[in-house]
Amino acid sequence: MNDFKKVIALESRLRHCPNVMTLGVRPNFSDYSSQEAQLIQGADRIYYPSSYYADMFETMGKKIFPSPNTYRFAQNKIKQTLLFQLMGIPTPRTRTFYGVKKEQKIISNFSYPFVAKIPRGSALGMGVFLIQNSDELHAYCKLTRTAYIQEYLPIQRDIRVVIIGDEFFHAYWRVAPAGDFRCNIAIGARIEFNDIPPEAIRLARHTAACCRWDDVGIDVCEYDGRFYVIEANMKYGREGFRQAGIDYAALMEKLIGDGAI
Repeated sequence: MNDFKKVIALESRLRHCPNVMTLGVRPNFSDYSSQEAQLIQGADRIYYPSSYYADMFETMGKKIFPSPNTYRFAQNKIKQTLLFQLMGIPTPRTRTFYGVKKEQKIISNFSYPFVAKIPRGSALGMGVFLIQNSDELHAYCKLTRTAYIQEYLPIQRDIRVVIIGDEFFHAYWRVAPAGDFRCNIAIGARIEFNDIPPEAIRLARHTAACCRWDDVGIDVCEYDGRFYVIEANMKYGREGFRQAGIDYAALMEKLIGDGAI
């Protein structure tokens, strides 16, 4: 394995990797000790620099992982959807609505039921609603100034595909819990590894490559014989790795040591 003395990370993603020095994300660069500052400035690459530092390191010409693009689209469903539409990546029909008349605009574009999401910062299945009537729509619109509306596809499971670097490493079904339309592990969905459609993996790899995302969990669903990208998760969970018997920390150290990331 390469010399790990210069392997520096800021965010805690690699904190369980013994050969990676995780320094933390500090709002003022002067908060780092002089030794830490020298390590950051002298490192060939910074791992998980955070969205706070990613653009600054890129401007300096310093290599980072994940890519700046990966950070730019993290937890922003609006930007992700626009990018999918621009690149012709299949996704459920989605529109954003603004202004005081957004409720009227929504019902003129979508029929009940439809899915409404908090467009920025939501994760783990939180901020995702199945809207079935005008009362539920009104309650949702009171939660957010920007309405992010997506057609409802009546599915009971979707596929999480994890891309690290430029390779596919892991995929599994996320099966929604009884009585819920959401397929998030955090709210009780179960993981299944059998019969992952190759088309889903191909679509996820194509999406990651087109969008220049190099550390991402891409959620794909199949409906009526077609595959769609639902969204991308740059801070994906590791429960799937655990259940598959994959040592995530060891995997990441190997990828770093091999120069793959």
